[in-house]
Amino acid sequence: MNPASPTPPPHFAEILNSLGHPRNAIARMAWMVAICGLVTLLAWPLHKVIDPANVAMLYVLAVALVALRAGKIAAIMAAFLSTALLDFFFMFPRFTFTVGDVQHVVTLAVMLVVALIVGNLTIVLQRQTVAAVERERQAHALYQFASQLAGATTLEQVNNATRDFLHQSHNGRSVLLMRGDDKLLPLEPSHHLQSELQSAAAIAALRLQQTRHAQEGNDYWLFLPLHGSTYVRGVLAIDFGDAVPATVCAQQALYEAIAALVAIAAERLHFVEVAQRTQLQMTDERLRSAILAALSHDIRTPLTVLYGMADALALAQLPAAARETVAAMREQALRLNSMVSNLLDMAKLRAGNIRPNMEWQPLEEVIGASIKLLGDALAQHPVKVSLPADMPLLKFDAVLLERVLCNLLENAAKYAPPASSIGIGARVADGFAHISVRDTGPGFPPHKLGKVFDLFERGETESLVPGVGLGLAICRSIVAAHGGEIRAENCGGACVTFTLPLGEPPVIETEESDD
Repeated sequence: MNPASPTPPPHFAEILNSLGHPRNAIARMAWMVAICGLVTLLAWPLHKVIDPANVAMLYVLAVALVALRAGKIAAIMAAFLSTALLDFFFMFPRFTFTVGDVQHVVTLAVMLVVALIVGNLTIVLQRQTVAAVERERQAHALYQFASQLAGATTLEQVNNATRDFLHQSHNGRSVLLMRGDDKLLPLEPSHHLQSELQSAAAIAALRLQQTRHAQEGNDYWLFLPLHGSTYVRGVLAIDFGDAVPATVCAQQALYEAIAALVAIAAERLHFVEVAQRTQLQMTDERLRSAILAALSHDIRTPLTVLYGMADALALAQLPAAARETVAAMREQALRLNSMVSNLLDMAKLRAGNIRPNMEWQPLEEVIGASIKLLGDALAQHPVKVSLPADMPLLKFDAVLLERVLCNLLENAAKYAPPASSIGIGARVADGFAHISVRDTGPGFPPHKLGKVFDLFERGETESLVPGVGLGLAICRSIVAAHGGEIRAENCGGACVTFTLPLGEPPVIETEESDD
């Protein structure tokens, strides 16, 4: 076994600390008299062999001890008492306050001045030592508090750690108020601010982003904003009870450091939540795109065969009942083919495999091609096109934009009443061409206006109208690829408007005829 290391001797400061500090003025004066008297008793037997100047050094040491243990007033009194004792017991003539030599006057004066300076420096050093120890204690406590916050996984754990830390280290009661819709909501329903004054101070701390104070009755509150990298995430409210406001204000920097640690923890939890949600969305979108691509490719081959067989049967000489059945089969196969095409297009758009072939073209041509392509789907709905006479050329991919218009027109035809008209309009404003497709149907559900362009989102979940909710999602992706935006609204029916950048179309020069 290794020999035990020897115990170090106690430090002189530790011995003094073990004696304790005098608690009142009488005890401090008694300590001062006792120290000065002890030095006198120790030096008196050697007064014949020790020069008075050396005895003066002992009294200076006594003054330093008094300053260290009894404070400034006692140190000043010790300086004067030590000077008097040196003069009375060790200066000739002894046992009188008469100074027989002029040099002794200088000795006494220098001793008094040195004793006062040493006593004052000792007090300053002691205060600095106490302040350094307190700062070290606070830094250690903040480190432990930061370690607890680093391991927190929820705001409730952050709130509990903050409450326990402030209660144990500062005897305060804390309430963590988080921001929600420009309001402050406590994490714990049982904790709430008790007055309008305190609530107003909390809101002011949130909006002004500054520390606020509030005092009502015996309760003194401190409201500290939780500054994040983007905005103030909440307010830390601390109730100090009947504490003296000056004492709290003196440590305001410490409380602001505590609030900064809480704000960092809250922001970390927020970004962790955002990262997890984003990762889940990316995984979901990746899986969804893979499924769409697989299904669309696997279904297209047998669907093409089925559609071809239906066409072949339609050309054959069949009874009337059989021809109706074949026509229904052909129509359903065509509809299923349209759905599969939408699935495939959506998979390609989500994967970023489609690059628009941008060319300057007139808008009316792609509108006419879209109406002609739909054919039977618009048989019961006359389409009214209204374009300005000075509509400029637009730069777009004709095939993709035709798909957008077909999806919008087909969607309007599904939900518009029979024999009702569908309108297509365009206007130029703010550097964009605004193209609208509207109908006179029931419109979009008001609570779903912001979601109709999401994948597999339909106006009515249970509806007799066929569809899987991909048409508008494809429109949004194609319009976004062109640098535009798309929105839905209700104006006497459903209205979908998308925008295309105007840009600067090329100048078409007219050819001059030869004379």
